[in-house]
Parts: sequence; C-alpha cells; structure tokens
Amino acid sequence: MDKTEDTVGSKDPLLLSLMAIARYEHVPCSDTMLVSGLPLHEGRLTPELLVRAASRIDMKASVVERTIDQISNLVLPAILILKDNQALVLLDIVDNNSVAQVYCPEQDVEQEISIPDLLQQYTGLAIYIKPETQYEARALHDIAPKRAHWFWGTLSHSWRIYRDVLVASFLINLFALANPLFVMNVYDRVVPNNAIETLWVLALGVSVVYIFDYILKTLRVHFIEVAGKKSDVLLSAYIFERVLGAKYDQHPPSVGAFTGQLRDFDSVRNFITATSVTAFVDLPFTVLFLVVIGYLGGPIVWIPIVIIPLIIVFSLVVQAMLNKAVANTFVASAQKNATMVEAITNLSLVKVLNAEGKILRNLEKAVGLLAYWGVKTRVLSNSATGFAGFMQQMASVLVVIVGVYLISAGELTMGGLIACVLLTTRSLMPLAQVAGLLVQFQQSKMALTSLEEIVNRQQERPNDRHFIKRIKLQGNVEFKAVNFVYPGDDQPTLKDVSFSLKEGEKVALIGRLGSGKSTMNNLIAGLYQPTSGAILIDGIDIKQIDPAELRANLGYVPQDSSLFYGSIKENIAYRDVYVDDQEIIRVAEVAGVSAFSNLHPHGLARMIGERGDNLSGGQRQAISIARGLVNSPALVLLDEPTSAMDNASEAKLMENLKEELADKTVIMVTHKTSLLRLVDRVIVMDGGRIVADGPKDTVLEALKKGQVRVS
Repeated sequence: MDKTEDTVGSKDPLLLSLMAIARYEHVPCSDTMLVSGLPLHEGRLTPELLVRAASRIDMKASVVERTIDQISNLVLPAILILKDNQALVLLDIVDNNSVAQVYCPEQDVEQEISIPDLLQQYTGLAIYIKPETQYEARALHDIAPKRAHWFWGTLSHSWRIYRDVLVASFLINLFALANPLFVMNVYDRVVPNNAIETLWVLALGVSVVYIFDYILKTLRVHFIEVAGKKSDVLLSAYIFERVLGAKYDQHPPSVGAFTGQLRDFDSVRNFITATSVTAFVDLPFTVLFLVVIGYLGGPIVWIPIVIIPLIIVFSLVVQAMLNKAVANTFVASAQKNATMVEAITNLSLVKVLNAEGKILRNLEKAVGLLAYWGVKTRVLSNSATGFAGFMQQMASVLVVIVGVYLISAGELTMGGLIACVLLTTRSLMPLAQVAGLLVQFQQSKMALTSLEEIVNRQQERPNDRHFIKRIKLQGNVEFKAVNFVYPGDDQPTLKDVSFSLKEGEKVALIGRLGSGKSTMNNLIAGLYQPTSGAILIDGIDIKQIDPAELRANLGYVPQDSSLFYGSIKENIAYRDVYVDDQEIIRVAEVAGVSAFSNLHPHGLARMIGERGDNLSGGQRQAISIARGLVNSPALVLLDEPTSAMDNASEAKLMENLKEELADKTVIMVTHKTSLLRLVDRVIVMDGGRIVADGPKDTVLEALKKGQVRVS
C-alpha cells in the first residue's frame, strides 16, 4: 500500500486509514476533501462520521461487529477499531489464520502482527469499505438508478422497527375484541345461569389479555419513539449539512424567515411520534372490527359502514380549508421570525435610531396575522374532531335502536347488543384520532414541502461531481473575460474583466463604491460563479477545484469582520480544526491580536460574545486577519483590512504583513493609500470594468494627472 503524504489530519487514525484504502482502490482524495464540513469529535472522525466521509468519494462504508475469524478476505482491506481511539487497516490474514498483515496509519508502515496480539487491542468493531458501483452515462440512457428520498429513505432505515410495530398493532387490535366478547358472554351466559365459576374463568382470561395488551402498547410506544428519535437525529444533521453545503448564491434573503423554515422541522418531528403513528397504523384494523360486528349483529354493521364515509368526507372538506389556513400561518410565522431576528441582530442600531416603535408595529402586525390564522386553524381542526365525536355518539345511539328491534325479533341477544355498541365505538376511534391530527398533518406536509426546497438547493460539492485533487495551490490567478450578475439583479457587477496574477504578486483593487472590487474577491473565494468567462487558479478552472481545498489554501479577510461566539483562540482556529497553539500565537502576533489579548487576564481564551460584540471594530479586524493568515496560505484576499483601526495599529500591522506576505499572492481591496505600500501593482475598477492596470507608481501617477477616466 502506498505511503501517505503529510496531512493536516495526521493525528486522526480513522481518517488516515480511510485515505489509505482510497489509494488502494485508486480513488483520489485529500483529508480536506473528506472532513470539510463534518462535525468532528475533538478534531477526529468517529466511525459514524467516517461513513459520511467515505460517501463523499463514492465509497460505501458500514460499521459492523465482527470477530477476526469472521472477517472474510473478500472484504479486505477493512479498518479495525482498536482500543485507545486507535485504528489500523487489515490487509490480509496468512499462515493458517495466525498472522495478520496490517497497515498502521500513524506510523505509515505495513507490518505483520500475530492474531493473539491483535485480539488484545481489537474492540470487535470493523469498518468495511468498498467503492460504490459507478455507471457510465452512455449505459444509463433514461434509466438512472434511483436514490432514496432524503426523508422517506431515512425513515426506511428503521423499517424493522415499524414492521414489529405493525405486528404489535395487529395483536393490540385483536386484544381489543376481548372486552366486548367478555361483556357479551357475561350478559348472555353468566348472568342468566348464575355461572360464577365461568365468570372467574372469563375474568382471568380477559385479565391476561389486558396484561399483554398493556405490555405491547408500552413497547409499541417505546419503539416508535426510538425510531422517531433515530430519524430525527439523522434528518436534523442532514438538513443542516445541506444548508451549510449549499451554494452561497442560494442563501435566503431573510435569515429570520429561513430560521423559521428550519424550525418547521419540529412539525415533522412531532408527526412521526407515537401518537400520530399509532393512529394511522390502527386505521386499517377498522375492517377487523366491522367483520366482528357483522358476525355478531348482522345488519348493525351498516351503521358504522355509512358513518365512516361521512367522517372521511367531512375531514377531507375541512382539510382543504385547513391547507390555506396553515399556509398563511406559515407565512405569518416567517414574517414574525424575520422581524424579530433582524431587530435583535441590530438592537443597538434600533435603539440609536429610536426605531423601537416601527419595529414593534411590524411585529404586532405579523403577530396579529399569526393569531388570526391560528384561531381559524384551531376552529377548523376542532370542527373535524367534534364532528367525528358526534358521529361516534350517533352511531352508538343508532346501534342501540337497531339492536333493540333485533332483540325483539330474536335475532340478537342483550350481550350481543352491548358488544356491538363497544365495537362500533372502537371501530370509529382511529378515524376520530386521525381527524384530530389534521392540523398536524397539514403542518407536517407544509413543513416537508418547505424542507424539500431547502435540501434540493444546489450544493457546492454535489455527490456526482468529481473535483481535481489539489493539496497545495501556488497562488496564480487569472480572469478571462469574466462577467457577473448577482442573483435577483439585472445589472452586471463585472463586465468583461480580464487580468492575471503570478505566484507571489501583490495587487491592490481600487475604485469607487460598487465598482466590483469586493465581488472579484468573492468570486476567487468560490462564493459565486461567473455568469460567463472563466477564473483560473494555477491554470485550472476554479470550477474543477474542490471548494474546501480551494479555501484551505486561501486566506480571506472580508470587509465585515464577523466573529463567532467563543474565545479569541477558537475564532482564530476556525479555518483549521488541526491548527496548533504555536501557529495561533504566531498569527496573533502578526495581526496585532496579542497587543490587546496579552493585557487581558484570560489572554487568547477571552470570550468575545456573539459576533464579537465585546470587542472594538479594530480588534475584530485584527482577529479576522489572524484567522486569514493561519497556516500561511499561498493566496491572501484582503478587503479593507484596516478600515476600523487607528493609525498606530495600522502602521504596526503593515510592518508585520510586509514580512508575512513576502512570498504570497495578495489581492487587496482598499480606499486607503497608506495600505498601498504592501503592493507592487494597482488595478483601477469603475462600473464593473478594469480602467487601469499596471505598476503601482505608474497607475497612481496617471490617476493624479487625470489620465485614467473614472466616471
């Protein structure tokens, strides 16, 4: 097995093992490609996360419990999970099953180990990995293999549980016959004959049935909740992974409304719990009760047979009206969430502008709409539930009336009548329960439609896309006739932009507001794709490079220095989960973070609040710059990096950056002439076009003399 190259994940045995097997199967990959965006545990893959990582390179992994002698050579190589969070790759078992040939990822060596020694370390968990079958497009034509639906496919993972629930439901509904039959026999046989012994035998038998009924109901609820929880965890992770993995141009216009959409998953989650599932599972067993009613009461069975369609028709009519009410409730809720999130996010600005009244008016309007449609929804829901209950009561009355006539005719006994009344009520109960769940059903249906739109958004790293593996970029950049229009806009931001940068070259982008300077950095960072034209990184179209690998080689300091809740150290380390403390301290010194963190009792461990609200604008910029310099990326994008800094801090930063960026490609957007000392070339933008490009002194002199035409 080929030796592994140095990787940022060199301390993660599972990651290294997966990469080793990928090389064995001739599947190109890198650690960044595999782990980017995964919720690593203490910077490492877990067996469950390895399955997700493998799927990114079209490999299928499954975690199994196996003894060494149960592992067939046909599934090798396989990963063995060892004690103390270690792992190795099992390559072969030789010498009459007494010696194992293994690859040790952390030592990067192949060696032989005796089976007894291996058993002392082996936990009993193995991971089988194999490439997924790939078909050529010419072989598929119009018959492409179907992928499991993200929602129903996840639920199907628990099909064995739902199968057992169905069996339990059949028995529970069968046991429900015990009470009517017990009462019928008591009235018809025990009471007329004073058969006390028979009474106790019947009572004992029905009690045993009730005990099993209780046990089955308890187990059914438990397993439905277990299946629901499992699906909930998988679906929640999948939905948010799709949100984070979507192309940036797919981001929602309103964060608050979008957050409300994600919260709507609660409706779906509640609908797959025991109450809802049992109601729908019990529905088909209505037929069983109708058969028994027909057997005992003859024509009485026509009463529930007529009542059932009436309940169904009424429920369908109500559901049609509920559809509009629930849809409007969702819209009003999204409007309320958008208003609240926007106000809280900009709370200081709201206060300074004295805009509390306007915000509150918008909120009250949204809450009023929400309350109106909420009331309408509840009224409609209660009408369906009430009608189902009313029809249950009327069915009981009609059964008694018809039963009395049948008793008079000698065609039915008193016990049979009571049994028919009980069975009629029981047969209509699932319908009444389903009627009560109409609102929940509509909310879940609406939420599922909304979530469908979210998970179907175009992804930066789609499963069917194979990127070129580029572990290290050099920093060459070229724009070829690039045009760009922002989504939802009709005016181009960039028009026929062409230029090239060689490795180590440093350029400043200057120009009026809205001339397209920041847009160029956003395109290089892969946040947007050109409308037309091409962007080349090291001579390769940027569309061929994995966005995660591109950004791992890219230091990006945006105009808005956004930070996350946590410590200064955690914010600097966001770019790389494997970065060590020495590198964090180094970039903190370069960016000027140490100048204020060293004066605080907690130093780099200081908590900075959400968005870095506990810091000044200049301090936030310093942390943002430090974050962009982690691991010395080959290409650095700076967008107004010192706009909030004082002159002394800026001067010190420029001195440090001069040395730090000496061998790097730098593209800097700025309006400050003081920052131009970092660059040797200037590009002037105006109206989305390049109007000047050349050596710094030449371009600046041309600007002074008015030789560059800027609108």
